[in-house]
Amino acid sequence: MLTCKLRLLQLFAIMESLREIRVGTAGWSYKDWEGIFYPPGMHHRKQHPLEFLARCFDMVEINTSFYGHIKPHLAKLWTRKAAEVNPRFVFTAKLHRSFTHSPLAVMEPTSAATIQPNDEDEALAREGLEALAAEGKLGALLIQFPVSYKNTSLNREYLDGLLRQFIEYPRVVEVRHASWDNPETLSFFSQKNVAFCNIDQPLMGRSLEPTEHVTSPAAYVRLHGRNYDQWFEAEKSEDRYNYFYRDSELAGWKDKIERIARKAEVTYVVANNHFQAKAGVNALQLKHMLTGQRVKAPEVLFRNYPELKKIADPIVDEETGEDLFRLA
Repeated sequence: MLTCKLRLLQLFAIMESLREIRVGTAGWSYKDWEGIFYPPGMHHRKQHPLEFLARCFDMVEINTSFYGHIKPHLAKLWTRKAAEVNPRFVFTAKLHRSFTHSPLAVMEPTSAATIQPNDEDEALAREGLEALAAEGKLGALLIQFPVSYKNTSLNREYLDGLLRQFIEYPRVVEVRHASWDNPETLSFFSQKNVAFCNIDQPLMGRSLEPTEHVTSPAAYVRLHGRNYDQWFEAEKSEDRYNYFYRDSELAGWKDKIERIARKAEVTYVVANNHFQAKAGVNALQLKHMLTGQRVKAPEVLFRNYPELKKIADPIVDEETGEDLFRLA
């Protein structure tokens, strides 16, 4: 009897270890990352950003697909560049904003009545997603709605149709209004095999508070930062993501992520506070917290965030031991 219990405990331990947690950033192509996360003059050296990012993380969220559809030839380039340095690397991708935001979202609320995708949007979206899926590198499709998209019967009906429209992909839905955080929504997502996106954002009005929901085999977490002052009043859109998580704030999310991961087969954790590569640093810190192991980082990052030296080592060539991206 005791032997049987020990075997069961060992089996549960193995199952726990098989549950994946993939940490990464929202996007990788930011001008203000050069000289901070990427070496200065990277483009002149004919190096692709993913050659750096895929050595640090096992996933990245494509955010440019929100603004413009993914071009298939670029999807193939991205998957090749990432796979060359990290065969395990996968992408998640945002669905184009034509499916989730009013064309006048800055001026008017988004609802099912104001969203206006067309047949061309669907065709172009599918081209890019299929290019990623064909390479076996599409982890999930993120369907992101703004806080103005509330839980109404009309909006639920539209969401239901949108989920059927892209049913062939692993789907994640991000809603930011608290009206969606209820048992009925969670039951609906579970029935549809759709992940509920757990988010960290400035809490204003009826903004969705941090959650730990798991409604599909894949779980998803997005950390937007807590820049209350500029969340809605930023002069530039990137200013709202100018936030650096303190260790204590990351530790709180580390505990949430571990609880989430116990219920999911794979958990994607995405840092979206991308201003001046703060997402990259916080993602590395979270990865260290979750694995208990030292992480890899480009040398230039240590110059800008020296605190990383406590938990990270420079990226080196496995054969020669030389720093691959040493600065002159």
